[in-house]
Amino acid sequence: MRIAVVHDAVAANCPADQADAVIQARAVSQALASLGHKACILALSNDFGATLDGIRAFGADIVFNLVESLEGSGRLIHLFPFFLEAKNLPFTGAGAEAVLLTSNKIAAKSILNAKDLPTPDWAGPFPPSALAFGARQTAPAPGKWIVKSVWEHASIGLDEKSIFEPSVYADIAARLEDAHCRMGGDFFAEKFIDGREFNLSILAGEDGRPQVLPPAEIIFEGYGPDRAKIVDYKAKWDEASYEFSHTPRSFDFPKSDATLLEALKKLALSCWQAFNLAGYARVDFRVDEKGRPFILEINANPCLSPDAGFAAALERAGIPFEQAVAAICKNALTQLTQEIET
Repeated sequence: MRIAVVHDAVAANCPADQADAVIQARAVSQALASLGHKACILALSNDFGATLDGIRAFGADIVFNLVESLEGSGRLIHLFPFFLEAKNLPFTGAGAEAVLLTSNKIAAKSILNAKDLPTPDWAGPFPPSALAFGARQTAPAPGKWIVKSVWEHASIGLDEKSIFEPSVYADIAARLEDAHCRMGGDFFAEKFIDGREFNLSILAGEDGRPQVLPPAEIIFEGYGPDRAKIVDYKAKWDEASYEFSHTPRSFDFPKSDATLLEALKKLALSCWQAFNLAGYARVDFRVDEKGRPFILEINANPCLSPDAGFAAALERAGIPFEQAVAAICKNALTQLTQEIET
């Protein structure tokens, strides 16, 4: 097959989270070449027509969609899949609607609530958004809360200062307004689950059914009471930071965690079904001190870099990266066939 690998257009000397787009594209392209496919890498700018010309000139059978933002904005991640659907071009991963609903964290949380799937309470957004999809406004429950971007992923804007302890709702409103003024974009506050953190990756198998890969836990090594146990921007991207070197990923669990891990797997599959995901995905969890899991985010387009969590889960499962790339491509074609038949 001929496959166009499309990623975010990034500038020279851009931040690590943006440069990762190119690393992903190269890794996927190399995997496709090893599978006997022909691949070309295209960087997506706001000129969708130019990208479409490149896809057609290459004669691509499918598009491997690695787009995570447009002009540096995660809020626009869904535009490219909607464009591909309008042009009847098959592409990897979840459909446009699923990408939209999962990239807006408040919309995702509203759907989780409607499906009776556990997610922490929240308040916001600021500024008020027409895309809030009925997100409930809650009075601040006792304890710590955390300020997050509604649209941006990759822990953008997240650090220890994001955590606070409000006494009245006005405290939350002030925090959200401050975050908006400092960084731009929409923000919301979420009840902070002070506990363990897990990532569960999912891959569509040969039969199209989702396979949950081995669960991973983020270990907060050396994190005392004075350091927030969160995977912030430094932990993900700043290789020189304490946070980066002290938040390893672990796939090893005691037998006493068996029931919890099984519950996390079931919840991950419920998310796959609730959002009509496809190809591959990742679900992030926190588990409180009572062992209760809470769904934080659903990533319909998770990072495929060699050092990222999805690749690590594949390795743990004994699935070669090339085999996973082949399965993702096959699932894209399967999804297209099903749409034509219906």
